Amino acid sequence: MSFKSIFQDMRGEFGSISRKGFEVKFNYGLRSRSQRVVQDSSMAVDALKQSCWANMPPELLRDVLMRIEASESTWPPRKSVVSCAGVCRSWREITKEIVKTPEISGKLTFPISLKQPGPRDSLLQCYIKRNRHTQTYYLYLSLSQAASSDDGKFLLAARKCRRPTCTDYIISLNALDMSKGSNTYIGKLRSNFLGTKFTMYDAQPPNVGAKVAKCRSTRMVGLKQVSPRVPAGNYPVAHISYELNVLGSRGPRRMHCVMDAIPASAMEPGGAAPTQTEFLFGNPDSFPSLPFFRSKSTRTENYQPEPGPLPSPKEGALILKNKAPRWHENLQCWCLNFNGRVTVASVKNFQLVASDEDGQEHDDVILQFGKVGKDMFTMDYRYPISAFQAFAICLSSFDTKIACE
Repeated sequence: MSFKSIFQDMRGEFGSISRKGFEVKFNYGLRSRSQRVVQDSSMAVDALKQSCWANMPPELLRDVLMRIEASESTWPPRKSVVSCAGVCRSWREITKEIVKTPEISGKLTFPISLKQPGPRDSLLQCYIKRNRHTQTYYLYLSLSQAASSDDGKFLLAARKCRRPTCTDYIISLNALDMSKGSNTYIGKLRSNFLGTKFTMYDAQPPNVGAKVAKCRSTRMVGLKQVSPRVPAGNYPVAHISYELNVLGSRGPRRMHCVMDAIPASAMEPGGAAPTQTEFLFGNPDSFPSLPFFRSKSTRTENYQPEPGPLPSPKEGALILKNKAPRWHENLQCWCLNFNGRVTVASVKNFQLVASDEDGQEHDDVILQFGKVGKDMFTMDYRYPISAFQAFAICLSSFDTKIACE
């Protein structure tokens, strides 16, 4: 029996289980609560037990999952790996061991991958689509060289909220629900009135000792705090500032990013950046689109953040600065080498590189962002920042800079 036929058989088995589960949910409101709990759970367990794949020997199961992970390396086929992780606890645990973080594999597989550092050896290519009417922004993983929402894998969404003294960008895993009260809320970006200083907030603590920002917008999930041991809120993880530009909109912007949650030592040989391993959803069962995180072990009571305190700027937080462009005499404009990823000149275009304490800049580009169409922009990032952090930094470039332009 070939591996392809085995995989097709497995997908057929999982599909039948999913259909049975759907039929149960479809009749969900026709029974009393006690009947629903007993019958729903029993039907799900019986359906799983009837599958010959539920009780596979661990060695064989590991071999099958490793083959699936290796063969389905790109999206949309990679959704098969996510499906395998949602079968049962044993499948999930083995899949978690097999699937590596983006830093090692260079692949985005599960939603938590968006909060983990990007690949070390290359830029992960993405693009952002802007909707001017609704003031929303959508991040996609590029599946081809051409930036188009028709061939991209959706990753994150953000909604712009104007306030009397500031502007907020609410970032969510769900393109249809961009509110801070949602389980899909993962963070936000807040600017000052002039649009020159921004603070990036994470919805969950990145390290032990992280302090929640004291503001009235402290997040509540389902109108209840996630856990008394892990308080829900907005944890500042980065600060972005734009310096005054004497040339106004005709000259390049000057950016300065202090990544408070990433130590400068992460750029050194053997250095490491903090890596989140799970989300802090208040009710995993209310988030069915993420089956990978529906196990009991991922509940907030069992959350164990990475050890070590948050670094402060004086303790050596990573600093990113925009790469200075050069003036092109023939084109009469400021130019940067985006290697063909940017096609339209714009003051929003930038490249960020790491800067040492003495001001020495590294050669490798950590994040680059540029315009390719009226409302289309490319976003390429790499280690040590995550897709969430890169997206938030790029959102700061969209905001109007009253004092700089």
